[in-house]
Amino acid sequence: MAREPHRDRTLAAEDITSRIASFPGELHDVTDARLVAEEFLFDLARVAAPSAPEHWDDILLVVTELAANAVQYAPGPFQLRLRRTFDGVHVVMHDTSSTEPAPRPFHPRSGGGGIGWHLIHTLCDQVSVVSDTRGKDIHVFLPW
Repeated sequence: MAREPHRDRTLAAEDITSRIASFPGELHDVTDARLVAEEFLFDLARVAAPSAPEHWDDILLVVTELAANAVQYAPGPFQLRLRRTFDGVHVVMHDTSSTEPAPRPFHPRSGGGGIGWHLIHTLCDQVSVVSDTRGKDIHVFLPW
């Protein structure tokens, strides 16, 4: 999903309150999800700057981890929703697996991942998972 940036248009407040993007679930969609999030943050920063510079990077890292997990563990389409809250950003990642994520041991010398879910819990103010027969929604709230 290639999107052209909308950096030259005038933004009304309602234009940046939320963003929704759907992806087929291919590997390159992880990058595309990050780009959608970055465009949302760019638009948001034009009307409300982040309270700390690291909030921008934290949101992008969490979106990247959630998208990578959706591609790796829930093959099929996924959807990213971003929404401005009164004090931060609410990110929802929907995927096709009803299996809830679980922390795995992280062994840096052997590789193989295991750090993503820990990062998400560390960077987010709140994390919750809502599952049903069609998949799950992972809700995370991050400061802005």
